[in-house]
Amino acid sequence: MFTRTLLCVSLSAAAMPLMADTVWMKNGDRLTGTIRLLDGGKLLLETDYGGSIPLSWSKIATLQSDHELLVKENQITGERAKSLLASDEGKVTLANGDTPKTVELASIKQIMKPKPFVEDFLWKGNVDVAMDYKRAESDTDDYDVDLKTQARHGKWRHNATVDYNRELRNDVVSTDNWGTEYALDRFLDEQWFWQGRLEYKRDKIEDLARERTVGTGPGYQFWDNELGALSVAGLLNRTDYEYADGEKDNFYAISMRWDYNRYLVGKTFELFSTGEVGKPLASVADYSLDAEIGLRYKVTDWASLNMKASKDQVSGSDGDKDETRYTVGFGVGW
Repeated sequence: MFTRTLLCVSLSAAAMPLMADTVWMKNGDRLTGTIRLLDGGKLLLETDYGGSIPLSWSKIATLQSDHELLVKENQITGERAKSLLASDEGKVTLANGDTPKTVELASIKQIMKPKPFVEDFLWKGNVDVAMDYKRAESDTDDYDVDLKTQARHGKWRHNATVDYNRELRNDVVSTDNWGTEYALDRFLDEQWFWQGRLEYKRDKIEDLARERTVGTGPGYQFWDNELGALSVAGLLNRTDYEYADGEKDNFYAISMRWDYNRYLVGKTFELFSTGEVGKPLASVADYSLDAEIGLRYKVTDWASLNMKASKDQVSGSDGDKDETRYTVGFGVGW
């Protein structure tokens, strides 16, 4: 009975231009929109009437799409389907030329849109804000703002970050620092790229008052798709330190940088981590570490709640630095 009904619906839909993907639920509901991804048992359907809707994969009868999608029946290999065709309940047909293949929905682990190597223009980013006010025997005002944005054009990728931290205890400033960074990546193929970057940090409280870094080196993009991204880069850096007492140091160092994010449960959660660990080639410092790890929970398509731990450490220099921060706040993404 389901197959007969589905055939009638499909024939009716074929009589008009297909403007959207279609998902048939086991309870008889029919939803239209754009299929974004399947992961963690949730199919993310973007609609113009309800935003992004996560649908339980086990409740879906079948689906169809005119868009090219990457369909994975395991976590490693996948098949690019030119389109998806509705089939019997619990099945879908992968249309790919003259050899369509019908598979069980239960066998499919992931669905996502293939990401092109060369893109005309893509811009994304987020701003996270955390504020904490405590009024007791010891009053505390804490502010933390982080901006991260990325733009991709052809084989070029622009990365920029800005962060600001300030804390007052009983009207006395105990933390006051900010930093900014710009990195430019030139992709040599789909995974290898060459990076150049500039970084500046200013701290009005710690002995290490200013850090300036210029670096360059190769990088590797392990993956970059609808489910997230992971890239690493090995850099040769020139760093200048300026201390609060006016003393200065400069040296060369090698470092390893990483940038990771992974969406979970139909993009409801995002796990992210960025950072850099470096080793000076001179005896100015033993090592440096600047890293963060956190989790975002999406409240809407653009708003999220986040919690994050960050660490900024320089060991073995005249102005040793070891700062760890934990923040919970609100974010906006695009």
